[in-house]
Amino acid sequence: MTGRLRAPLLGPFGSPASPGPRRLLVGAAAAGALLLSGCGALPGASADSDGTVTVMTWAPGPSDDADSVTMAGVTATATAYAKWINGRGGIGGHELKVLTCDEQDSLAGAEKCAREAVDRDVAAVVGSYSRHGQTFMAPLEAAGIPYIGGYGASDEEFQSFVSYPVNGGQAALVAGNGRQLADSCEKVSLVRPDSIVGDSMATLFDAGLAQDHRHAATDVVAPESATSYDSEATKALDAAGDGCVTAVLGERTGTFFDSFRRLPSNGAGVRISSVLGSVSQPLIDSTGGRNSPFEGALVTGWYPVSSDARWSELREAIRKYAFEDDSIDPADSAVQTTWIAYTVLTATVEALGDGGVSASAVTSVLNHGLKVDTGGLTPELRWRYQDMLGSAAYPRIVNGRVTFQVVRGGRLVSQKKGFTDVTETLSDAKAVRG
Repeated sequence: MTGRLRAPLLGPFGSPASPGPRRLLVGAAAAGALLLSGCGALPGASADSDGTVTVMTWAPGPSDDADSVTMAGVTATATAYAKWINGRGGIGGHELKVLTCDEQDSLAGAEKCAREAVDRDVAAVVGSYSRHGQTFMAPLEAAGIPYIGGYGASDEEFQSFVSYPVNGGQAALVAGNGRQLADSCEKVSLVRPDSIVGDSMATLFDAGLAQDHRHAATDVVAPESATSYDSEATKALDAAGDGCVTAVLGERTGTFFDSFRRLPSNGAGVRISSVLGSVSQPLIDSTGGRNSPFEGALVTGWYPVSSDARWSELREAIRKYAFEDDSIDPADSAVQTTWIAYTVLTATVEALGDGGVSASAVTSVLNHGLKVDTGGLTPELRWRYQDMLGSAAYPRIVNGRVTFQVVRGGRLVSQKKGFTDVTETLSDAKAVRG
């Protein structure tokens, strides 16, 4: 069972406004990058005297707040990874120790976790989930602690010089969804939040459509929190005709499609779509499986489908070390991202050889062109300057590839083999809507 979502999984739809690119002050970033590129230039934890490498993973834990996110599977996966890798002899002879922190889906909680990571002298923060990059990233930057493979739920993860993302975030999914629907739909309606983040979705989605010379989608703006979307569903259906309706509303996506299904026409003849995180395997299961209204839906993801053999080691780790923990769902993209982030950490520590394992050493290896093979779960990852997208909004993206999936027989399966690269789409997105 995956983590219970009480707020949008992808992107800070309801979070406080992010400072965005303004945080990337050129002088500070350049100075930080120069310091971090030197061996041992900034304070950071060496491996403990017993050879242990200590890192931290944070995510919001269970909460009674109906509006908060619960992502307990993230920290549980990190703990399972440590047991799994230590059972194989550790990382390059080092035992891996994982500290976890409940960031409570709050600004204060995220800052508290970051300051604890600094106080505990961790070598990295790995595979975490938080929508509050505006409070957790600054302490990490000041201490020179790398942030490896966070989920991508905050803008700062694609902007900070200490961040090493493993996917293209929500931006890649939305642009990719446009590309996916351009192959199948003459007309498209996009249902998205009435917010600044939602405005950017419209531009990204249209950029994806434009790659195949499709016209812009009908933009249907929806409230971020609603118990019914009857009027938005009607508008989306009327505009799409016999084309496609896609909705990217986070946790409210299921609510929207419930309203859509209850229209007099039942949405007959229209294909529905979304992105992973707004639609997931647990949502499909809970709404009827093969009889779910999502049967036949087109879905854009970051990684191969969960049944792919490339996830065998994740499934093995869960089976051996977390079989009683129902918070870990191998089909959950947050769990998958955490696994990939720890794969990056392992490759980085192994690359250090007999050298000391510290925050500055880990950062130096990543900055100097380490290639990370994730076993086909992503393209080869590398964080050199020339590997990054470099746009004002997403300068740190190094993986702009997505996967196209479809719901068949109640399961998410591959619609198209391999990855689709939307890097160029992300670069071109600003020019689409004017």
